[in-house]
Amino acid sequence: MERLADRVILVWGFKRSLLAIAAGAFAVLALPPIGFFAAMFVSFTLLVWLIDGAAASPESGLIGRLWPAFATGWLFGFGYFVAGLWWLGHALLVDQEEFAWALPLAILGLPACLAIFYGLAAALARIFWSDGMGRIAALAAGFGLMEWLRSVILTGFPWNAIGYGMMPVPLMMQSAHVIGAMGVTALAVFVFSAPALAGTRQGARPGIALAVLLFAAHLGYGAYALHLAPRPDVLPEDKRPVVRLVQPAIDQAAKMDNDADRAAIFETHLKLSAEAPKNGGRKPDIIVWPETSIPFILTDNQDALTRIADTLDDNQILIAGAVRAEEMGPGTPVRYYNSIYVIDGRGQIIAASDKVHLVPFGEYLPFEDVLTGFGIQNVVEMPGGFSAAASRHLLTLPGGLNLYPLICYEIIFPDEMTGDIKDANAILNITNDAWFGATPGPYQHFQQARVRAVETGLPLIRDANSGISALVNAHGEIIAGLDLAETGFIDATLDSISDGRGTTYPRQTYFWLTEALLILIALISRRGFISGLN
Repeated sequence: MERLADRVILVWGFKRSLLAIAAGAFAVLALPPIGFFAAMFVSFTLLVWLIDGAAASPESGLIGRLWPAFATGWLFGFGYFVAGLWWLGHALLVDQEEFAWALPLAILGLPACLAIFYGLAAALARIFWSDGMGRIAALAAGFGLMEWLRSVILTGFPWNAIGYGMMPVPLMMQSAHVIGAMGVTALAVFVFSAPALAGTRQGARPGIALAVLLFAAHLGYGAYALHLAPRPDVLPEDKRPVVRLVQPAIDQAAKMDNDADRAAIFETHLKLSAEAPKNGGRKPDIIVWPETSIPFILTDNQDALTRIADTLDDNQILIAGAVRAEEMGPGTPVRYYNSIYVIDGRGQIIAASDKVHLVPFGEYLPFEDVLTGFGIQNVVEMPGGFSAAASRHLLTLPGGLNLYPLICYEIIFPDEMTGDIKDANAILNITNDAWFGATPGPYQHFQQARVRAVETGLPLIRDANSGISALVNAHGEIIAGLDLAETGFIDATLDSISDGRGTTYPRQTYFWLTEALLILIALISRRGFISGLN
């Protein structure tokens, strides 16, 4: 181990850059659909040793001394994000004549930008670097801080935060309820980096012992939460709503074609909704369609509302994704919203909610006045793009069930779980991952949605056009679902709902306390390291 550490620390030039990129790319094996979390131990052990060897001339200024560490972290991040996000380019191929030119930006440009955060994490850690356990604490604190910043800067994009590599199954997701996904990320980097201590010996025993203790606590709490902790009250048999998730698996390109195709798409949803329950089960009380499943402006089409009323029983509810248009008056462009409608058995829209957190370059164009001058436009063709709702509010269904609505990638943001969520009984997430085909993207998206259920202590109702659609309990366990690219529907009973008490847990506070503890360990170790040198 020591010989291997020495070889990695001393590697230089092109081989060093290639090893950093490869280490980052290898870490992606911990993410869905593979979920081999042990890969992160290899990747972060290599990263620690590479930063050990990222030395600059003593005469260099602060930036010069930190630059080798930044470059190492950036290369690691570039490998990680290219290997983990290459599938984003698939969305550009839906209309390839228009957007194929942007493939290098999606596959290489975005990872290059996101990798800056990992470069900064490594540089920040280098400030507190020592020769013992403190350096992996510093790296963990740096990654925790930068993953949090990645979730908020420029509207944020916390996709594939490192902590998700430590949460491949429900047993390993439960810690997120206590310290959140960002807290899990910080501690996961410490645990994943611990084997590096065995290669340099300094601080190996206490560092590895602490890492083993943290990992054991992570698994132990997971076992407790799944098998021993009190669960939400199970609803009486006659009050358990049956939810039907409709997954039509409509090809994204078909949604951009003519009116006849749009009408056929609408009829496909209606047909799946009207199917008799399998195995003689109860008719669904709630039917859910995916994001933008209604391929036209519903409020301009009374016939469509009539067809919905004809399909539903009087006591059934349809929840469907659609584009909502809002007239702003003469001379003012129409505003369009990515929305959710709740429609009753008489074809009446009884509730609605608009998307708050839009996808840049997908649903709106940042710096629109400048970029349109270069011929750049949104991937989703909508005059002026979508508008964002000012706030989010609950969807209250007949019978009093309160759903917290999240459209598409809104569910990857832990900080979106605010406001009315304290009064929610379940999370509703509708999405259209058909943009990304049969790639790792939909699997990664689904895992992050499951972690939001665990964080908030709320069950999750998730419906996706091409998958993965599922009913998930408050512990991230799948009750029933449809796999990627599967066409059909699934009926499942929502047998327990949250009373909201689990959603007010101070996860942000515990995350920052975790960060402070890691920095304290790094500072103490750094002080001891400097004293030893003197």
